[in-house]
Amino acid sequence: MTEPVLDVRGVSKRFPGVLALDDVSLTVAPGEVHALVGENGAGKSTLIKILTGVYRPDAGQVHYLGQPVGFGRPLDAQAAGISTIYQEVNLVPLMSVARNLFLGREPRGRFGLIDTARMNREAGEVLARFGITVDPRLPLHSLGLGAQQMVALARAVAVDAKVVIMDEPTSSLEPREVETLFRVVRELSGRGIAIIYVSHRLDELYQLCDRVTVLRDGRRVHTGELAQLDRLSLISLMLGRDVADVRRHGLTGFSAHDAGDVEPILRVRDLTVRHQLHGVSFDVRPGEVTGLGGLLGSGRSETAKAVVGALGADGGTVDMAGRRLKRRTPAGAIRAGMAMLPEDRKAEGIIPGLSVRENIVLAALPRLSRFGVVSRARQDRVVETFMKRLRIKAASPEQKVSELSGGNQQKVLLARWLCLNPRLLLLDEPTRGIDVGAKAEVQALIDELAAEGLAVVLISSDLEELVEGADRIVVLRAGAVVGELSGDDVTEDNIMAALAQEAAHD
Repeated sequence: MTEPVLDVRGVSKRFPGVLALDDVSLTVAPGEVHALVGENGAGKSTLIKILTGVYRPDAGQVHYLGQPVGFGRPLDAQAAGISTIYQEVNLVPLMSVARNLFLGREPRGRFGLIDTARMNREAGEVLARFGITVDPRLPLHSLGLGAQQMVALARAVAVDAKVVIMDEPTSSLEPREVETLFRVVRELSGRGIAIIYVSHRLDELYQLCDRVTVLRDGRRVHTGELAQLDRLSLISLMLGRDVADVRRHGLTGFSAHDAGDVEPILRVRDLTVRHQLHGVSFDVRPGEVTGLGGLLGSGRSETAKAVVGALGADGGTVDMAGRRLKRRTPAGAIRAGMAMLPEDRKAEGIIPGLSVRENIVLAALPRLSRFGVVSRARQDRVVETFMKRLRIKAASPEQKVSELSGGNQQKVLLARWLCLNPRLLLLDEPTRGIDVGAKAEVQALIDELAAEGLAVVLISSDLEELVEGADRIVVLRAGAVVGELSGDDVTEDNIMAALAQEAAHD
């Protein structure tokens, strides 16, 4: 057997009140693509942070290239040849694409100054290998989230890496970019570079990975060949439930519901944003889940943001509960009974330095105050109610929200808006980057809210989730509506057919 490039032996890590890792072992061979899976909070992120020098283990040891190592900081791990691509883009938005690619290893010319022309030229060559056609002189923040993720990928593998850790690398990518990523992974594997691949998208794992390690509650519960595990068995290992139980409850938390002929609570007509949306129209009824379908860049998120006033519109109308919203602003949308869960929970949602309690009550503070004084007792009642209802796992309401798993952070954001008792909830990628267990819980909650009469707009790049969860789907392409599906017509094939028909038209 090939000597492992990375050998984790009996690693444990404890935080106040939590045993995050308990005697975890992992080996990865050169050229192997090794899946690391588990629910949010299972210990995946903690293990990655130990491998990359963010944390030091309390027990156990990490061997790299046959030698025991203890990196003191991420830069040391990167210098040794361990690169990481994080789910949330971990680059400098205001710097150029080229500067981000070469950050810390910029080419130098005379007098030690950065050779900008050479850096831009070499950056263009690196980007071209990944199918990224952008000007390397542009600031990173001017690119879409998917393009930024591809830049992060290019940066991670451009260094002389021997191990590349990929944490949910496809969560922001469109299908064409996913294909490029898969090609790069296979190329890296062929060159003998070890890959640790973390993803909640099981189809990806079965396409790419050789072996799998399953973590649950901080312990390793399985390591073996992925091809020997079917999908249901893998999920049952992650959840700690019998295969029969998983099969009985299904893989999503959705069930059918019918809004009937109820009058729409939201009417959107000819919504237009220059260069982004072109005459978008649709209705949403109470008790109904309306999906916005389409590829990344189709205008799904822009539509939701324009409805709530977070993106300025050049034309069109939005009526909420029979009332025309003339000057649309996020504050006005909230007053009208709308609430929106953004796609990027870290950049646009949670406030990481605040506690779980503070994040939940943030939007409700005006309603919880009397004469300008906020009642702590009323805050505590609201927080306790929603932490129980959404099953938010935290040491206490005073724990920093940044310390929670991705799934629990998403639930905190949902709690923030639900405590306002909205009449319309717009959810942009509500299950992005969370595990199958938390995903089913969020889906079941969406289902429950719709059954209680809440109108829901669901945006998802996961076609299975969209088809299972939506009663109607409005299909978008290039910022325009190209089809609307309902009833038995809501299928993945019909969504793709609508997109393909319009593409042929173009």
